[in-house]
Amino acid sequence: MLKPQVHRLRPKPYCSGSDGGGAHFLLPKPFLLGNTPLPVHASSLATKTLRTKNNSIRHKTSGTNVIKAIATSVGVAEQSVKVKAVVTVKQTVGGFLSTIGLERGLDDFSDLFGKSLRLELASAALDAKTGSEKAMIQGYVHRTSKEEDEVKYEAEIELPGDFGEVGALYVENEHHNEMFIKDIVLDGFLNGPVVFTCNSWVQSKHDVDEPYEKRLFFTNKSYLPSQTPDGLKRFREEELALLRGNGEGERKKGERIYDYDVYNDLGDPDDEDSDLARPVLGGKQQPYPRRCRTGRPPSKKDPNSETRSGDFYVPRDEEFSEVKQLTFSAKTVYSVLHALVPSLGTAFVDPELGFPHFTSIDSLFDEGIYFPPLKQQGFWRTLLPRLFKSIADTADDVLRFEPPQTMDRDKFFWFRDEEFARQTLAGLHPCALQLVTEWPLKSTLDPKVYGPPESAITKEMIECEIKGFMTVDEAIEQKKLFILDYHDLILPFVQQVRQLKGTTLYASRTIFFLTHDGTLRPLAIELTCPPIDGKLQWKQVYKPAWYSTGLWLWRVAKAHVLAVDSGYHQLISHWLRTHCATEPYIIAANRQLSAMHPIYRLLLPHFRYTMEINALARQALINGGGIIETSFSPGKYSLLLSSVVYDKLWRFDHEALPKDLINRGMAVEDPSAPHGLKLTIEDYPYANDGLILWDIIKEWVSEYVNHYYGSPDSIVSDEELQAWWSEIRNVGHGDKKDESWWPELKTPKDLVEIVTTMVWVASGHHAAVNFGQYAYAGYFPNRPTITRSKMPTEDPTEESWKFFLRKPELALLTTYPTQIQATRVMAVLDVLSNHSPDEEYLGQAIEAPWEEDPIIKGAFEKFSGRLKELEGIIDQRNAEEKLKNRNGAGVVPYELLKPCSEPGVTGKGVPYSISI
Repeated sequence: MLKPQVHRLRPKPYCSGSDGGGAHFLLPKPFLLGNTPLPVHASSLATKTLRTKNNSIRHKTSGTNVIKAIATSVGVAEQSVKVKAVVTVKQTVGGFLSTIGLERGLDDFSDLFGKSLRLELASAALDAKTGSEKAMIQGYVHRTSKEEDEVKYEAEIELPGDFGEVGALYVENEHHNEMFIKDIVLDGFLNGPVVFTCNSWVQSKHDVDEPYEKRLFFTNKSYLPSQTPDGLKRFREEELALLRGNGEGERKKGERIYDYDVYNDLGDPDDEDSDLARPVLGGKQQPYPRRCRTGRPPSKKDPNSETRSGDFYVPRDEEFSEVKQLTFSAKTVYSVLHALVPSLGTAFVDPELGFPHFTSIDSLFDEGIYFPPLKQQGFWRTLLPRLFKSIADTADDVLRFEPPQTMDRDKFFWFRDEEFARQTLAGLHPCALQLVTEWPLKSTLDPKVYGPPESAITKEMIECEIKGFMTVDEAIEQKKLFILDYHDLILPFVQQVRQLKGTTLYASRTIFFLTHDGTLRPLAIELTCPPIDGKLQWKQVYKPAWYSTGLWLWRVAKAHVLAVDSGYHQLISHWLRTHCATEPYIIAANRQLSAMHPIYRLLLPHFRYTMEINALARQALINGGGIIETSFSPGKYSLLLSSVVYDKLWRFDHEALPKDLINRGMAVEDPSAPHGLKLTIEDYPYANDGLILWDIIKEWVSEYVNHYYGSPDSIVSDEELQAWWSEIRNVGHGDKKDESWWPELKTPKDLVEIVTTMVWVASGHHAAVNFGQYAYAGYFPNRPTITRSKMPTEDPTEESWKFFLRKPELALLTTYPTQIQATRVMAVLDVLSNHSPDEEYLGQAIEAPWEEDPIIKGAFEKFSGRLKELEGIIDQRNAEEKLKNRNGAGVVPYELLKPCSEPGVTGKGVPYSISI
């Protein structure tokens, strides 16, 4: 039945007719347009139109088009449509809804007279007669209500009857402060409301330099470039051009321009009091991913380096939203790095003082550190309630750490060799262990520079430790030997690091044996120092011992291995592989993918706040003299190590979990096995849980991608998608653009693998290496971040050796970080491991554009349901006694890949994005 839209054509009683092909229809008789009857020939035209379009009568919309054609043919204009526009503005801390200042008064005045926000609506269709864009319809919205942290603005806007579908709109902010717009809803259409999900800042027109650019938003409907309605093509292209900018000038707060630059702002060459000059990362000499361009002036002493003055610009919508609670972790990190960490220096008399005994380490959790009086009394207790405790009968503040979950379960967990080994599979850094595939172990470094390449770990040593179970050759053949290998990567840095005050470094190899019960047993540690100052290469092997001296040497050697592993974890597995490598994906997406592109909308929640947390890291974490350099191995050369590893080891294709496991020898392809992989170690919690999560993500991405792309041609012909992937390879990761391993983007399957890899890195991989930081490193003897003294057996004097024999505990304590180093790291790790109350977890809440498409909504609901199933699977696994790497006396269950979490430091929960 043809059912004309009542606001355009008003029908009278119906009569029947036929389309000439056997299909019957009903037409109003006579037609009325408003109160105007149509002439008789209009009915004939309708019949003729229906007869020439056999399928039209089967669709309501087609019938409407027929009647519109009738109205046009008789020269009668359609009636206009009145829609209600509702704009929802989120209350902000310092933005438009701030209650202080003259500007607020001016904004209230604007609200009162309805001149607060101006909307301009654009049609998705071109004018049928002229082929040009239809005139935009504008209107002002006025404030109508306020509920909690939201304010509503409304207006009634009249659209011409032939305006067609609204596809985009401009917003002009007449206030004197920026506004955070949540969404805009246009209601009054027969097919339901048209929704614009914004979640974006709109700058005040009074604060933006000329020429002023109005803020453009598209509806929640997604379009591939080839499917873009004609009326929106110009808007789509111009918005992308605006986001790319021209690559010139210094970026200013509030701008939305995305561009690339090298890491040339980590050091401060102009600093006269400190040695803070650092090499530029990015380019042939020091390959590295690109960061967001800020365009600040060059430093005076080094024109290749950028000054660090002022704000570290990121595009406005990449900044942490002020609608977040004060407990939002990243804001807390900022406060910790810029206020707490400097203040810690005043809490210690001697910054080079270590811990005199282990009970003094325990006192950090029992008694805490007294802080000098602060100007804002109670500030820390409000900001960091986990760390700062009030002291009875005093106004002082005390920094008292919560015992980590590991320490709470087993106070001596850090001392045990089995826990040392278990954590390589189920701890904070479970993605570095490799299978030993050949013997003897041998370095690839130049022996003329670094000394003999052969490892000092011999077959006899290993076979002695496994006590006749099998030979080394048999162990390798049966895949029983594993290694943490930091030899070739670290050895070139040893000499430089040893010149730094208060620190030392060794290249290391650590061998593990897979026992019959599926656990690992450490067999040997090799520590190496290259030739220095005319001395020959020094290397020694340490083994678990059954006598006191050997046992204490083994414990000190473990501390050196753990310090190297801590630095590698923080710099490579955490910073480089997640934060740093992801930033170019975000920049390219905003430059090349329209906001209405379905792949942009798929990736958007996985990119939230990453650029801001990265900018914060450049300010105070990875910068010259920052937390990493002053408290982690290898000191001021930390980011150089990161560049070396990026150059030698980073591959986009190996960032996919299955490929990473295969590359490290931890799995082999097996079509008959779950996930298509057979694990080398069956009880490998990170891999076991991670592969389920990987498959869940891949299934969701596959259904999403295949909904929009039906063939390889649709991938190849998508110019935005191809430009995005090309820019990631050739610009964002341009130092590796010529590598042969880059995946091609020619089929939907290629796109699924690429997007799944990005989503995994931002969600699962990051969660696995981030949210267990306080649990496993909060009690720093378990994972010391830096070592300050050499092994007692390296060039010992008679006096130093006697000291070791008399006080081996003090030898271990002097190896650990100083009090100031340890407490700084503990405070930062506590905050980095924390989930805010409004964390956005994987699969928990559907994005508005996904919800509007029934097929995508259904796929998401399945995705969300499978994630809930994973929660139960992980609980069940942690309860199985046979899985000894995640269950046992004093063992912390492996929950880092459990999708959801309550707020706080929980050691579980997988957020969508790298937001902390």
